[in-house]
Amino acid sequence: MKKVLITGGGGFVGQAIIKQLLQRSVSCVVLGRSSYPQLENDGVLCLRGDIRDKEFVRSAIQGMDSVFHVAALAGIWGKWDDYYSINVQGTENVLAGCLEYGVANLVYTSTPSVVFNEQDIEGADESLPYADRFLCHYARSKMMAEKMVLDVDQAKLRTCAIRPHLVWGPGDPHLIPRLLARGKAGDLKMVGAGNNRVDISFVENVAHGHVLAAEALEKTQTCCGKPYFISQGEPVNLWQWINELFVELNIKQVSKSVSLPFAYRLGAFLEFVYTVLQSKNEPLMTRFLAEQLGRAHFFSIEAARRDLGYVPVVSTDEGMERLIKWIRSI
Repeated sequence: MKKVLITGGGGFVGQAIIKQLLQRSVSCVVLGRSSYPQLENDGVLCLRGDIRDKEFVRSAIQGMDSVFHVAALAGIWGKWDDYYSINVQGTENVLAGCLEYGVANLVYTSTPSVVFNEQDIEGADESLPYADRFLCHYARSKMMAEKMVLDVDQAKLRTCAIRPHLVWGPGDPHLIPRLLARGKAGDLKMVGAGNNRVDISFVENVAHGHVLAAEALEKTQTCCGKPYFISQGEPVNLWQWINELFVELNIKQVSKSVSLPFAYRLGAFLEFVYTVLQSKNEPLMTRFLAEQLGRAHFFSIEAARRDLGYVPVVSTDEGMERLIKWIRSI
């Protein structure tokens, strides 16, 4: 890799990828919605525009040898048209630009939600099929986009998809702030018996997996057309992990619980009410959130170990120490 475009490079995962690419003396260009002075100070060229603008994306891709397509609309609530235009049509624009200008390699940032089937998932690998029913627009749109990426003629554009699960770490603008806000407000309840294990992914490990994937596409091609689960490699008890974090930050531990069926029905009801009211606010509970909080969902990373040489570079314990230090500093 010599010159690389990172869509969504100003985001949490995107910036972590750029940091590791710069350490390898790779020239980085960011496609994003904002300006990023910190990245520019590091010598990164930042192009400001919309992933849905085909001509903008096309011009940004020209001259690149590899692309990391990280940009996406994440979340569990919102309009289908927004998720479709950004996550699906945006990916179509990236693929079109890569094919037009002869980009060699494309690494796509996906999600394990593409296979979430409303059942416990314990140690499954990439042979797990795509879900046939989705509880949120994000998961459905990401499945459509991932499938497009992996179905490309690999002789024309080598591609693979990385599926990190519950990304966290210092600088996290999503998962950890939401957990802390709910914990401080005292409105977070355990869903189910509280013994469900889940995968978590420290952001530096996620970036490491992406960079290894790009290198594998370039050198061995063993990962062409394949998806890969990325995580710490050691699932955690979700509620124990949350409560250990809360103890360190002097937040009251989560002790009250509701059953998964109750949380699911509540989520369905709130989704109906919010839809009727055309509310832009996210409900406190949705069916998807209920399933994520109450079920086991962790995956084998053996394929990533074998094909990419992936091994987590930051342990969960070390990651937690860094996270807590960061939270206390802000």
